[in-house]
Amino acid sequence: MRSSAVPLFPALIATAADIAEEEDVLVLKKSNFEEALKTYPNMLVEFYAPWCGHCKALAPEYAKAAGMLKAEGSDIKLAKVDATEESELAQEFGVRGYPTIKFFKGGEKENPKEYSAGRQADDIVNWLKKRTGPAATTLTDVTQAESLIADNEVAVIGFFKNVESEDAKAFIKTAEAVDDIPFGIISDDAGFSKFEVAKDGVVLFKKFDEGRIAFDGEISKEKLLTFIKSNQLPLVIEFTEQTAPKIFGGVIKSHILMFVPKTAKDFQDKMDQFKKAAEGFKGKILFIFIDSDVDDNQRILEFFGLKKEECPAIRLITLEEEMTKYKPETSEITAENIITFCTAFTEGKLKPHLMSQDIPDDWDKNPVKVLVGKNFEEVAFDPAKNVFVEFYAPWCGHCKQLAPIWDQLGEKFKDNANIVVAKMDSTANEIETVKVHSFPTLKFFPAGDDHKVIDYNGERTLDGFTKFLESGGKEGGAPAGDEDEDSDVCMIWLQSNFTIP
Repeated sequence: MRSSAVPLFPALIATAADIAEEEDVLVLKKSNFEEALKTYPNMLVEFYAPWCGHCKALAPEYAKAAGMLKAEGSDIKLAKVDATEESELAQEFGVRGYPTIKFFKGGEKENPKEYSAGRQADDIVNWLKKRTGPAATTLTDVTQAESLIADNEVAVIGFFKNVESEDAKAFIKTAEAVDDIPFGIISDDAGFSKFEVAKDGVVLFKKFDEGRIAFDGEISKEKLLTFIKSNQLPLVIEFTEQTAPKIFGGVIKSHILMFVPKTAKDFQDKMDQFKKAAEGFKGKILFIFIDSDVDDNQRILEFFGLKKEECPAIRLITLEEEMTKYKPETSEITAENIITFCTAFTEGKLKPHLMSQDIPDDWDKNPVKVLVGKNFEEVAFDPAKNVFVEFYAPWCGHCKQLAPIWDQLGEKFKDNANIVVAKMDSTANEIETVKVHSFPTLKFFPAGDDHKVIDYNGERTLDGFTKFLESGGKEGGAPAGDEDEDSDVCMIWLQSNFTIP
């Protein structure tokens, strides 16, 4: 998901407010931030880190969006802040990951709005226009409607003879709720004729698949939103830095993924089979393909327990409150096999696929015991033991910082017959009884027959852990499921969307 960064020595020019500018993007520091807000009241600001791969991937699209707005004569400006140099600004605006993008409107410094759309130039421009202009552009003639369709990957047009009708008002409310797609409204008879619309209604135009699709049913904000979210993405979409927000932000939470190298000789054949299967599950399952040769996608393969040499491969995941993975019984990728697999899923006939490594011969030789899927329940739910487990990922920076402290904890309690300190690599092992949503996750399994689970929410220090264990899981603990959502953790799966410092 990385792409070329901005040049090492971009030309700097001065703006009217004496603020440096790179490729139409303002370069802000603590010393000029407030002056910039006064000069440019509507400003989108990216807080980035020079080393961040996701920031580098965003850079050309961000600059392109800035240029598009400048060419239109817009008063909206794009800006950026090196958060590693301007740490005070980053702290002031609650920057916790890179890139963090915030919109300052009307020159107000307080409570900027978090940017929530995609990472392509069109997405950025459309989102900003929605924030500063009408939710739906009034199209006075056919030419304007044609331009809206031609200039955007996806566009939604409402055809209403009376723009004050209840249906038209519901359309406008829908437009206000969608950030990343431009909306237009037309009442001109020529527009109805040109686009072959016989009566009031809504049409979604797109530059892929069938090209256009008309909404069918009673018009309401809720129904229109579902219609748009279900049809704004291609039948099959590639997972990239730019498409990730659309994939995760959509209403479809069941995703089937095909891991396949684009360089494979039979790539197009696999894609044709995948797309053919997708046609019958539109609006139910999102079909995604991932280039298994791309370096930045290796963590996703790891998350699904796959290696490059095992691709092409199919997996399915649900992103509801609990993430659940499924694996087809056959590895042969055909439309028929995929349809059978997806049908079984929609009918609730599939069993979750739980990964597990083999039990290491020396799993219990060191003070910190090594757990895998195959021995987890036997150890964690031993009625005679109090077991404290770290669920970690090998690549997680916070887990690496915790490792020496966890080893010290294991050493401290190694001679205590009632306490077990353990760890489990949750990228390679999964268990049905415990769902891990972030790394590191720390859970305590007290002795007894009731399989009780307590989340650790205290300080990640040797002293904090010691007090927790000596108090029987009371000091620093909370019932499972009550973990602090703002804790400084690396989020699984969504990790591919941003970088946490």
